Amino acid sequence: TSGTRDAFAELALEGGCQEIPWIKAKKATDEAWFKSTCMTVREDGAYVEAGENDNLIVQKLEANPDAAGVFGYSYLALNEDKLKAAPVDGQAPTYEAIADGKYPVSRALYVYVKKGHIGVIPGIAEFLAEFMSEKAAGPEGYLADKGLIALPDADRAKIAATVKAMTPMAAPK
Repeated sequence: TSGTRDAFAELALEGGCQEIPWIKAKKATDEAWFKSTCMTVREDGAYVEAGENDNLIVQKLEANPDAAGVFGYSYLALNEDKLKAAPVDGQAPTYEAIADGKYPVSRALYVYVKKGHIGVIPGIAEFLAEFMSEKAAGPEGYLADKGLIALPDADRAKIAATVKAMTPMAAPK
């Protein structure tokens, strides 16, 4: 899957639960209850799972103007003539709002590579260099043409330098 459903569950469903003090408190004592309560969607017919078929979601939205759909920004942008984006906490899902982290129901894409594989598995270093190149990851890059929202210039430059230096991630504290 694309991870859209997982991101929605984490950022919207769980995020909403974290805003309710008694539910947030209960998470500390009963993680299983929290997940079953906050990470699932109602099953009474009001919510219809359409899987990863974004075309089907658009068709269902066109057929029912009172419905809402969940999919990635790139598909919204491709269908902006047919769809209306829903703001979250007053923030519309624009390219700029997603890029600078202001739209609360979006997250960054992470690529993890084990440093010990560099020089051992052919093509990994070249892949990373290409992935972080301006022609790929820049705002006019070919990944943007496929729907990737480019990082702000300063963030992209910092990450590109980290990739070029093959700097390992620091262990969480």
